[in-house]
Amino acid sequence: MHRGKGMKFVGDSRVLAPESRKTMLPKDYSEYPGKTEAFWPNFLLKEWMIGAVFLVGYLCLTVAHPAPLERIADPTDTGYIPLPDWYFLFLYQLLKYTFASGPYTVIGAMIIPGLAFGGLLLAPFLDRGPERRPMKRPLATGFMLLALASIVFLTWQSVATHDWAAAERQGKIVAKVDIDKTSDGYKIASDNTCITCHGDNLQGGPGAPSLIGTGLSADEVAKIAKDGKGGKMPAGIFKGDADQLKQLSEFISGLGKK
Repeated sequence: MHRGKGMKFVGDSRVLAPESRKTMLPKDYSEYPGKTEAFWPNFLLKEWMIGAVFLVGYLCLTVAHPAPLERIADPTDTGYIPLPDWYFLFLYQLLKYTFASGPYTVIGAMIIPGLAFGGLLLAPFLDRGPERRPMKRPLATGFMLLALASIVFLTWQSVATHDWAAAERQGKIVAKVDIDKTSDGYKIASDNTCITCHGDNLQGGPGAPSLIGTGLSADEVAKIAKDGKGGKMPAGIFKGDADQLKQLSEFISGLGKK
């Protein structure tokens, strides 16, 4: 069509707004010289560089401090104390409280976290003021401070109340040893209820350490069998005679030795 016959030519892709709306439009970035930059490649390149620095830092940490390995998971070990990764410790601690565990597990696992995260999601809608300073936005600031304080406290409680010594013992990698269950030493251990606490393969159990590769001499094992150790193993459990004690101590001290 020719000019003036119904078609309006526009010089660029920006369609002019009506005069009544011009005052409502945000200012163009060109009105802030020295305070803006192009998204590509300036801004995006900076983001990539910062991300690369953090990625290299994490890679160096993983190489210098590899993840600690534990023994192969045993589904029959009911005494195992689980511990999630650090970013889930606050939820793990929450499930230890009476009102959020047992018959109330659904409260601790779904309702309380759902209300907390739902409140954070609703924070922008509850506080829609134009202010950017935290002191001028009490609702949003209060919700965030409450969430951070709760997460920090629950994480600290989880770490402080965890039995790290027991966790180290239960996760210790023990060399697999073929135990001769027909030997006299094993029979004596069975008759004196050693396998009740330490397991059929003497691999350890709830509250009881493994008897494989202890590094103890026969005399040290005999002393522990008679006098107990640390309150966890009381004295007087061994009921055999001196010859049986010698056989038992030599049998246990030899487990795991090459």
